[in-house]
Amino acid sequence: MALFPESEAIFLKGLPSVPSAGDRLRQSDLARSYRQMAKGGVAWFYQGDFARRTAEWMKAHGGVVTAADFDRYEVVPREPVRGTYRGYEIVSFPPPSSGGVHVVEILNILERFDLAAMGDDSAEFAHVVAEAMKLAFADRARWLGDPDFARVPRGLVSKEYAAELARRIRLDRASVVASAGTPPETDRDWFTRERNRHTTHFSTADTEGNWVACTASLNTSFGSKVVVPGTGLLLNNHMDDFSAQPGVPNYFGLVGAEANAIEARKRPLSSMSPTLVLRDGQPILSVGAAGGPTIISQTLLAILRVIDFKKSPREALAAPRLHHQWKPDELHLERAWGEAVIAELRRRGHTVAVDASLGAAQAVGRDAQGQWSAAADPRGEGAAGVW
Repeated sequence: MALFPESEAIFLKGLPSVPSAGDRLRQSDLARSYRQMAKGGVAWFYQGDFARRTAEWMKAHGGVVTAADFDRYEVVPREPVRGTYRGYEIVSFPPPSSGGVHVVEILNILERFDLAAMGDDSAEFAHVVAEAMKLAFADRARWLGDPDFARVPRGLVSKEYAAELARRIRLDRASVVASAGTPPETDRDWFTRERNRHTTHFSTADTEGNWVACTASLNTSFGSKVVVPGTGLLLNNHMDDFSAQPGVPNYFGLVGAEANAIEARKRPLSSMSPTLVLRDGQPILSVGAAGGPTIISQTLLAILRVIDFKKSPREALAAPRLHHQWKPDELHLERAWGEAVIAELRRRGHTVAVDASLGAAQAVGRDAQGQWSAAADPRGEGAAGVW
């Protein structure tokens, strides 16, 4: 951050080290930008002062983004990914995020197993979920990209394809997933455009029936580290979400292929997974997470623990997490799983990496009796409460 004077002045304040807890952070330019957005709407951002200032900074530093690029940008409404799991409806984020596709794909695979009988703190449960994750993340690397540019098969979320993948899972041993699967397809079977580590997620609902799951991201911590002078606004570094070359890992170790190659006006792949779960047509859970590719696994685990194990949002978010993204072939487990589970998973052939914690999720739920509950991830810092 010290490479950029504006960022250094705001976040480091000329100090020899980063500010400490208790230091006061004042962002007057950011406050001014918020007021201008509130007053002028999106025009200030896309056609006004912010677009002009960003273009000036880019030109001075060898960048290629222009004010015309901002003016040309448009938000694209897309059809959400829909699936079912044990009688519940799942509604999630579509491509160019991989999140919704793979939350639904993994749920479809796991529907073939009696998870409730395993117990959500068992090695058997962790093993089966990890094996399903591996299969889905292999598909992510091969098939996922911006559907305006790449043909993303809807067969990835079909029950038939999930049954085929589930048959590849051995209950006694970690399997080698050599490559992506081949989902069924037809000429109409593609996700298409519909015209109708610094990530934040919030879930909220009200008594009038409005439910929201919203994820926003700068990508890694403080994004690109660049603050546009005079605005207080950080630029993201989501270019890293593209595949620079097939098989070359990004910051998070994720690999991709031609479907996610860099192209002009193309949106990069992400893992954002804001998801709503419905029962009998009524929402009962809003959930999502922050944490790079672990967003997918966190969202998945929260849904499993609410549906299969009847946990409250607070209990679901507090339970131990795991993550496997196919490459590298490494199963990440939170230390809270305990030594016995970790040892058993290693015995089954998993290469286990033990982490203190994985990600940060948020959830709002409503149970069968109509009682509301909401939870902020207990792994997060700060003074937010749980009710």
